[in-house]
Amino acid sequence: MYSDILIPTDGSETAKAAVDHAVDHAQRYGARLHALYVVDIDAVNFGLGTEQVDRIRQGKFGEMTELKERAEAATGVVADAAAEHDVEVREEIRAGTPHDVIADYADDEGIDLIVMGSHGRTGVRRALLGSVTERTLRSTHVPVLVVDYLDED
Repeated sequence: MYSDILIPTDGSETAKAAVDHAVDHAQRYGARLHALYVVDIDAVNFGLGTEQVDRIRQGKFGEMTELKERAEAATGVVADAAAEHDVEVREEIRAGTPHDVIADYADDEGIDLIVMGSHGRTGVRRALLGSVTERTLRSTHVPVLVVDYLDED
């Protein structure tokens, strides 16, 4: 049923909540797992020049080692969990608007399922804060499994 499963991650507790579900599905179906970190260009664009933004889009982080390390740590959490269950994983770092990059990656790589965490926010709080998960749901035709992360705050 699934041969390629995508788990977008930013390293947050919300994203980590979805890892076990993604690994379980990949193991169950013998699927390859794709761990995708998206550098949100809009978020990092503040204070960066056009040339720096273009380099990030090309995956060239140059002196921005902290950003690259953060991305590798986030995908590494997925890779470590997958390795414990003998699940093949592909780690990717891309740049752009997160929900667009996720949808494009899913199309380009023939993804069968996207597994994402969500804060479980409702009402005004969700509307004001926006949601990459919600935008991804509207941007792709690929099924999306949403794992709620309900923190204690």
